[in-house]
Amino acid sequence: MNRLNRIKGGLYGVAIGDALGGTTEFMTRSEVKNKYGYLTEIIGGGVWDLEPGEVTDDTMMTLAVGEGIVRNPHDPIPHIGSNFLEWYRSDPKDIGNIIRRVLSTYNGSWFEAAYIADLDLGQSAGNGSLMRCLPVGLSYPGLPEIEKFSRLQSKMTHYDERCSEACTLYNRIVYRIMNEEPLREAVRSEIGNTVYASVLSREPDCEPSGYVVHSMSWALYILLQAESFAEVVQAAANLGGDSDTIAAIAGGIAGVYDGYEGIPASYSTKILIRDRLDELAEQLAAVRARLIT
Repeated sequence: MNRLNRIKGGLYGVAIGDALGGTTEFMTRSEVKNKYGYLTEIIGGGVWDLEPGEVTDDTMMTLAVGEGIVRNPHDPIPHIGSNFLEWYRSDPKDIGNIIRRVLSTYNGSWFEAAYIADLDLGQSAGNGSLMRCLPVGLSYPGLPEIEKFSRLQSKMTHYDERCSEACTLYNRIVYRIMNEEPLREAVRSEIGNTVYASVLSREPDCEPSGYVVHSMSWALYILLQAESFAEVVQAAANLGGDSDTIAAIAGGIAGVYDGYEGIPASYSTKILIRDRLDELAEQLAAVRARLIT
């Protein structure tokens, strides 16, 4: 499969998971079932009163990371930071507590702001850096750069090491898929000796919460169980809890694997920011091609 197809599929996978799961965010699994039966279509609504196909912070921060890499793949952090601040000033509907604290107190040093937020809040192990890290895995052809920038973009807002580890693991899986490894094989190869190994044999025994280990556990479990892109994002959306982010995390990897052409048009054509996703996909593919040569 050509690289552009995979890159575009990954970006759309994040957006589709975000838009589908946004309907059920903060609901319990039983509340989702009682209200929707089993949600399969992007219908909007939910706690954020979304338009059908509207995305939230998961996708918008993913775009911010990707567009920062495009501006300077050798030193993307300042540009990613500028994009974060521009997005924050737009008064977004949905923004997590950790990220809000960092962006509202940023004073010139991202890593200092993240450290202070961790102290002030008592923790910073949320999923907010994991939900946006995919462009790193899509842009860089080598593992050293993938691991470096997965960690750095995470540390900009999330001081906790568990977040950096999750982002690095996530993009190591993406690296394998971009190099034509089967999805389940890629997941199994990376998580066998990690805190996530239990999902190889059983469903996570945790809530689908915004804690990074919980979110990653559910995303990995769904990726190992589902048979198609649609099954991945639907399973995540019907969990409730932090369903938009879990669906975005899982949908990103599933989209890379299936490629844009493998995503049902009933999902991809619903997304309202298609032009921006299309443009970024082309730009990231060009960045990757230049870095390879």
